[in-house]
Amino acid sequence: VRRFWTEMAGEDRHVINRRTRIYFGGLFYDYPLRPLNALVNMGPWQAVRCVMSYAGEKLRRKKEPESFEDWVVGAFGRRLHEMFFKSYSEKLWGIGCDELDADFAAQRIKKFSLGEAALGMLRLKNGSHATLVDQFDYPAAGTGSVYERMAASFRGMGGKLHLATPVSGMAEDGHSLRLENGETLRFDHLISTMPLTALCSSLPDLPQAVRSACTGLAYRHTLLVYLLVDREDLFSDQWLYIHSPELRLGRVTNFRNWSPGIRGAAGQSVLALEYWCSDGDELHGMSAEELQKLAVKEIRTTGLIKDAQVLDATVIRIPKCYPVYRKGYRRDLAVVVGHLKSALAHVTAIGRYGAFKYNNQDHSIL
Repeated sequence: VRRFWTEMAGEDRHVINRRTRIYFGGLFYDYPLRPLNALVNMGPWQAVRCVMSYAGEKLRRKKEPESFEDWVVGAFGRRLHEMFFKSYSEKLWGIGCDELDADFAAQRIKKFSLGEAALGMLRLKNGSHATLVDQFDYPAAGTGSVYERMAASFRGMGGKLHLATPVSGMAEDGHSLRLENGETLRFDHLISTMPLTALCSSLPDLPQAVRSACTGLAYRHTLLVYLLVDREDLFSDQWLYIHSPELRLGRVTNFRNWSPGIRGAAGQSVLALEYWCSDGDELHGMSAEELQKLAVKEIRTTGLIKDAQVLDATVIRIPKCYPVYRKGYRRDLAVVVGHLKSALAHVTAIGRYGAFKYNNQDHSIL
């Protein structure tokens, strides 16, 4: 994947010195955690409580974790779970950590040991966690430029790329797509990145058990509120994770600290504030103006933009970004996938939406 990515990005990329922090309780914690920073922020008593909570969990008799909360508490202790996992996870998924499947924790936090991390930070053990890199490559003109080159390469090999071509459904032969303009296109094999539940629900004569399984699989939507701020030296992070439960804001990206081609005008910063919602909840029903007001209010609460003026704002809604790993989701997923394999042997479902898997960009490219 890296070789392919580098080929597409060419020389037009920059090495970015990575900085990420967690905002919790009005304080900023380095991520990954650093002992001195964490100790100063927590204070000695809170730090001792975290260590005791962690040690207590290690001494307890273990049972197989059923929920995300079980898994994290068992791995890190309840105090650290409440500080650095609970509120952020519940914002993202819209359900309690006790309702989230342990499979999610095993997938996203695997191979990470608090004990090994502590020894590494104290220089008593070599090695680091593979995902906690200090630097990363980023295309000069943003990630989109890589996908534009992928498209150009595809066309260069004779591929036909139809963009903005809405599909109304599959034809009865199962090999053809009906387009909204009335045209029908036939293919030997189809690769679908649409939400798995939408693909399955569109099939005729769907058994009730499969229909019920589709209903049991849910996705979360992302609401991106972009703010143009009249100051460029706001903070040095590429992104910040907002763990404070009193804020609905989940994550902040500061494009001023990425590659020069996407930094924007001198003296200004573009911030992207992320919110997550489900169909029918309060955030989902907010207008663009309401979301902009909420975003400005909450970013000011953090102190990140100080008294700088917000010059402009816009909202982008991205539906079904995150497949929800609710406890028991694997049973429903097996029913849906089983039916699709039998009904559509020539269709392959891929990506975060199609595979119903919380993939990263590199997994999806692969």
